[in-house]
Amino acid sequence: MVIRLLELKVLVCLLVILGLFVRGETRTVNVAVVGFTVNTAFTTAKERGYYREEGLEVQFILMNAVVASRALIARDVDFASLSGAGLTAILAGAPLRFLFSSLNRPLLWLYARPDIRDVRELKGRKVGVSSIGSNDDFLMRELLKRHGLEADKDVALVGLGGPLGHAALRGGSVDAAVTVLPHNFRLEQDGFKELVPFIKQDWVDINGSAVTREALLQSDPVFVEKFIRGTLKGFLHYRDNRSGTIPIITRYLKIKEDFAGKIYDVTRPVMTADGTVNEDLQKKALEPLLKRLGQREPPPLEKIFDYSLVRRIRADLEREGWKPTP
Repeated sequence: MVIRLLELKVLVCLLVILGLFVRGETRTVNVAVVGFTVNTAFTTAKERGYYREEGLEVQFILMNAVVASRALIARDVDFASLSGAGLTAILAGAPLRFLFSSLNRPLLWLYARPDIRDVRELKGRKVGVSSIGSNDDFLMRELLKRHGLEADKDVALVGLGGPLGHAALRGGSVDAAVTVLPHNFRLEQDGFKELVPFIKQDWVDINGSAVTREALLQSDPVFVEKFIRGTLKGFLHYRDNRSGTIPIITRYLKIKEDFAGKIYDVTRPVMTADGTVNEDLQKKALEPLLKRLGQREPPPLEKIFDYSLVRRIRADLEREGWKPTP
């Protein structure tokens, strides 16, 4: 009886230790995302199990770009998917790094009421953006300048608190709005007029990016590498597997498959080749931000973009002969 009791205690102890070991194998990763249309590398990596293969349990936390940037700096999240807001924070002195990027053009569209036929006709009107200080706010201001208008003087920009341009236009609270996928398709169906497809303009917008703190990159490089490896695998799966990716887009955006197919077909041509952006495009992305901030020269590019890790991981995957799962 005593022996059996001892055996039982040993078994319980082993189970506890095993449970602790298993739980210790998985690390929770908090990732701030503005939305899921530009972050398909992340969602695909999670859905296909690429993060789990690295021992990571990724949680996506939705927030606007400015808040996401602050949350990353404050260590409230481990990574953030940022574009202009992240670059602005770095130019202002924040110790952040872009480690991976999915896209090099802004996935934004300007739609207006049917009676507005040109950007110049926005004078005296209200235009909705996701939030003041966000990337679409900045691009809208630049667009107005190109057409001889000044934001806040000739045109009132209204922060909507997210990608709510569709609802704001339909409700009549704004006359035009910068919108994202798939809302542009819905606005078109509802009879609103596309004024500017930002995706077809000459602006470089480095987005769908994985951004983290320099301190985390230095203190826990193995953790960062695991996240980037999983993300890169998700990116390669998305890029090369249309049929396998459309169901993921459908689930995360809660849309029909035909809309998901349109999203894939729109985003595929503006995806980066390998999760990196070359120096020429890096400089072009920084030019309008530097002008806006009154800075003549940017800090060294390596203080903003560090794609060395994703390049090394890509080389490792090619050497191993890794291919995305069907």
